[in-house]
Amino acid sequence: MSRKIILLGFYIFGSLIGLNAQEYNDYIGAGHSDGVKVYSSSDLHERYPGKFIAEGRNTINGNGLEGALVEASRFLSQSTLGYDMKVIHQVADMGIEAWLEDQFTKPAPDFIAKTVEAYEVSNYFALTVGGADSNEIADRPNWVHFEYAWWEYNAFNDQDMLRQRVAEALSEILVVSYNNGRVASRGRGMATYYNILLKNAFGNFLDLLRDVTYSPTMGNYLSHFNNPKTDTSENQHPDENYAREIMQLFTIGLYELHPDGSRKVDADGNFIPTYDNNDISEFAKIFTGLGATDVIENMYRDTASFGMYWGFTDFTKPMKMYEEWHEPGEKHLLRGLTVPDGQTGEEDIEMALKNLFNHPNVGPFIGKRLIQHLVKSNPTPEYVNDITAVFNDNGQGIRGDLKSVIRAILLHPEARDCEWISDPKAGKMRAPLMRYTHFARSMTKDHPYGNYWNLGYDYNIQVGQNMMGSPTVFNFYNPSFSPNGPISDAGLVAPEFQIHNTRSSIAYANYVYGWVHWDYIFSNWVPGDPDSKLEYPELYPLARQTEPFINYMDLLYTYGNLSDYSRNLFREILEKRKSDSEYKEDRVRLGLYLMLISPDYVIQK
Repeated sequence: MSRKIILLGFYIFGSLIGLNAQEYNDYIGAGHSDGVKVYSSSDLHERYPGKFIAEGRNTINGNGLEGALVEASRFLSQSTLGYDMKVIHQVADMGIEAWLEDQFTKPAPDFIAKTVEAYEVSNYFALTVGGADSNEIADRPNWVHFEYAWWEYNAFNDQDMLRQRVAEALSEILVVSYNNGRVASRGRGMATYYNILLKNAFGNFLDLLRDVTYSPTMGNYLSHFNNPKTDTSENQHPDENYAREIMQLFTIGLYELHPDGSRKVDADGNFIPTYDNNDISEFAKIFTGLGATDVIENMYRDTASFGMYWGFTDFTKPMKMYEEWHEPGEKHLLRGLTVPDGQTGEEDIEMALKNLFNHPNVGPFIGKRLIQHLVKSNPTPEYVNDITAVFNDNGQGIRGDLKSVIRAILLHPEARDCEWISDPKAGKMRAPLMRYTHFARSMTKDHPYGNYWNLGYDYNIQVGQNMMGSPTVFNFYNPSFSPNGPISDAGLVAPEFQIHNTRSSIAYANYVYGWVHWDYIFSNWVPGDPDSKLEYPELYPLARQTEPFINYMDLLYTYGNLSDYSRNLFREILEKRKSDSEYKEDRVRLGLYLMLISPDYVIQK
């Protein structure tokens, strides 16, 4: 934020000799300290390792100011899966908007290749180092290998950090999950679906919707794969699962919305449904006739056909239309649209997707979901309205441009202005996955063989979240969930609190203890492969002094927003531990434990 600030020291001195004070549109420390002499009682203080910045002149020349770093850290908490000090300084140097534009140009990695590599290397390692029997290893990549690839990549990634964060958010809106057996058994399919989210994270929402619809992973998850046309003689009717969820969860929601996200009401004051059971049946007819495009290598068949066993399907290729199995005739969709008889199945699907895409609900429905995932649980109607406007028109007449939507969300005053930090309606609970990935990304890690594989399976069971591990298509938590008590009484929502309870909260604290006490940050199911461990080279020098250590953690994990209560508590506890080299590990581990279980870290503001 830019403010007009007068260099008071120079102003007073100038006034004494009859000079006019110079007014600047930035802040003290922006290079306007020439000729100003500063006296201080001490010039010795180590703020960060090897950086002594308490010289008196640093109070005015800018070296003692950390506003840009704090702002960068807060921004990164909204726009990445996690970051370290290097990235904070990078964003502070570049500026938030320049970093955003640079991130938009970063290409998406291929997670099919990464998943296959994790499969091949982990199998080889299990057989050679682990001494596993061939019967103990997978015969093809599955969900485990996708998780290995995803965690390893994002533990070190400082390239497409924004794309990864948006893809993760989209994975919780357009949900598929390894808790479905068909999805879990096809690692290439999970990787292909994640590639769809990565590719379209900054693309057009219509393209994303189309790719998701034709995905065999989604087709098997929501059962429109091998979905046949009506045959009354066999009491056979189109499956309605995908037809329902593409409306309820992926595009328009249950009720008609104003652009600001509030619900419309009829003349009697009742909410207006966006669709009914007849609409579901009509859309179900649209999503018939889709089946496998190709087969994987097998001993039974060489070509794909409609209705064939799903296990032969090549999940890396979009489904194709089998016209003879597609429902013929007219279909009646939303807002009076009629799909004419005689079209191809793909033409029917395209009309249906555009019918949903052009519905006025999509902007506020999807926009608000993305705000909730990235920035805050309770955006004001003005915030949602602003994002809806960008979704409807990116300024160049294009609807559904997600790049423009993401830019608008992250640069909006409710996301950037520091005044919102103290607003009780602002902020959100940091989801368990985000707490884990941020800490893992921020730390130095070591593995004797360079295998930084992580599964997250037990973490999902105990704490409640893992990548693409949702228990249902409704995600880990409901975006409108409001816990009983002050939050509900205030008419607010707190979605992530739905999976925060007496079990998961204690489990999280126990996980943190394991990370920092035993130094084990990643674990996997590969026989003979040791866990990845943490190292603390950048933190040991800080262990000698309590205040620099707290300041470091504050910038890295709570972006300068650590409360006085927590700071005083941390100080009191850490000061009781000896500070000599023999105890530096204890002080580091204790400080990290206190930080990671604190409400200051868990609640993102």
